[in-house]
Amino acid sequence: DDLAQRVLLDETLVVCMGEFGRTPRFGQFTGNGVNETGRDHWSQCYSLLIAGGPQPGGRIIGRSDRFAAYPADDPITPQDLAASLLHALGVDPGMEVRDAFTRTVPLSTGQVKPALFGA
Repeated sequence: DDLAQRVLLDETLVVCMGEFGRTPRFGQFTGNGVNETGRDHWSQCYSLLIAGGPQPGGRIIGRSDRFAAYPADDPITPQDLAASLLHALGVDPGMEVRDAFTRTVPLSTGQVKPALFGA
């Protein structure tokens, strides 16, 4: 709301995400019903919120299977997300930079996903 009131939301990209989801099922239960292991990290399916910037908002892209374990359609990999965010910021995701060993590596190996930004 603050960014919108100050007319900064159109030029500010807000990204809210974690680096993993949670396992689609709880851990093993003991005889007394206490969860002994909880829910571990799960890298196959997780949520992401993008607001402002070039995206139109108010949309849901993709969905998980019925167990929330794997993408059911429109999967976006972390590499695709990085490429799309770089593209939205006006940076060529395929641009090469040098690492600490002076090897050239691309900023991202993912594919730009136009659907993230309303195209």
